[in-house]
Amino acid sequence: MRDLPIPLLRTFVVVAETLNLTVAAGRLHRAPSTISMQLSRLEGLVSTDLLERGQYGVRLTPAGDLLRSHAQLLLNQHDRILGSFLNAEIGGKVRFGTHDQYATRSLPPLLETFVLNYPEVRLEVQCDHRPQQLVSLLQQGKLDLALVEMPLLSTGGTHLGRDELVWVRSPLHSTHMREPLPLAVFVDGCYHRDMALQVLEQWQKPCRIAFTSQSRAGVLAAVRAGIGVGVIPRSTLEEGLVVEDSLPPLPKTDTTLFVAEQVTEASFRLAQIIRESPQFSCAGQDMARSRLPIE
Repeated sequence: MRDLPIPLLRTFVVVAETLNLTVAAGRLHRAPSTISMQLSRLEGLVSTDLLERGQYGVRLTPAGDLLRSHAQLLLNQHDRILGSFLNAEIGGKVRFGTHDQYATRSLPPLLETFVLNYPEVRLEVQCDHRPQQLVSLLQQGKLDLALVEMPLLSTGGTHLGRDELVWVRSPLHSTHMREPLPLAVFVDGCYHRDMALQVLEQWQKPCRIAFTSQSRAGVLAAVRAGIGVGVIPRSTLEEGLVVEDSLPPLPKTDTTLFVAEQVTEASFRLAQIIRESPQFSCAGQDMARSRLPIE
């Protein structure tokens, strides 16, 4: 009976997620040639092709698609078992606040890694579209960590990456040409909403709030339906949306991680996972452990 090495399965799962050897290599901090060799070795062990390589990337074969689900289950169980031994002494509660755009896109694999590796920790996640509200809760001692989108070069926290806000609309609707401009945005207090209204006022372009929601999914559904134009970070652009450059330019932002002054070891470990992840370290800023200044 052959054994499937865990490192090979980890590589395969990342490739299956990205369907791009170069992107997977960057995420795994390895050379693309190393990734390719690991995949070839895994295919040799299972005696079948797992990937079809082409000019524009790779795609899973039926056997590869089957292995992906099995491999993820095996890796989760492996990490849970190992974590119960290596991190059994780390427990307590981690109260984490973040925006819906992170909670539904970049954070799930990181939070999954944390939960599997620290099974004795109770993770509590609070989503809020108002960054200042989350920072305020952290200052009040009601949150341990907060991952939020802040104005460019704002003070406090650790800046993990830089982004920019863009107008988005459905390619099937000329929503951006209506007068006044209809907007699909979060409810009051959202930074995206505030910047959109401020920029449009500066440009003296009439607008109206056509749709509001407390979730990113709700806002983008309205945008796709042609109800209004939305505002999102460029890095979170999804299929079925197009950037509308004819409207006034929106500001750049910083993805910022705030850590309370006094936190448990578990909270520090989660902060470390977020800081070191490729999703949030693309800007190459200082990853040193930073603390929110006490007012």
